[in-house]
Amino acid sequence: MNTANKLTLLRVVMIPAFMVVLYWKFPLHLYAALAIFILASLTDLADGYIARRYNQTTDFGKFMDPLADKVLVIAAMLWFVEAGLMPAWALLIVVT
Repeated sequence: MNTANKLTLLRVVMIPAFMVVLYWKFPLHLYAALAIFILASLTDLADGYIARRYNQTTDFGKFMDPLADKVLVIAAMLWFVEAGLMPAWALLIVVT
C-alpha cells in the first residue's frame, strides 16, 4: 500500500467522522465539521500530487479516489438538504 492510497483511505475514514461531527451537537460543531471536510479535501489534493509525482498510480487508487471524492461531497450535500439549506432537486441532479 503506497502513500497515495493511504491518503485516499484516510479520506474514506474521515467521511463518517465528518458526518458524526455534523450531527453531534456541541459548541462550534459546524466549524469542526468544516475543518474535517477541508482536511479531507486536502488529502485529495495531496494523494493526487503524490501519485503523479512519485509514479504511485494504481488501479485501486484510480477507482477509490474519485469514489471517495463523490461520497464526501454527497454526504455534505445530504446534510445541507436535511438542514433545509439546499433544495433536494439539486442533490438529485448531482447524484444522477
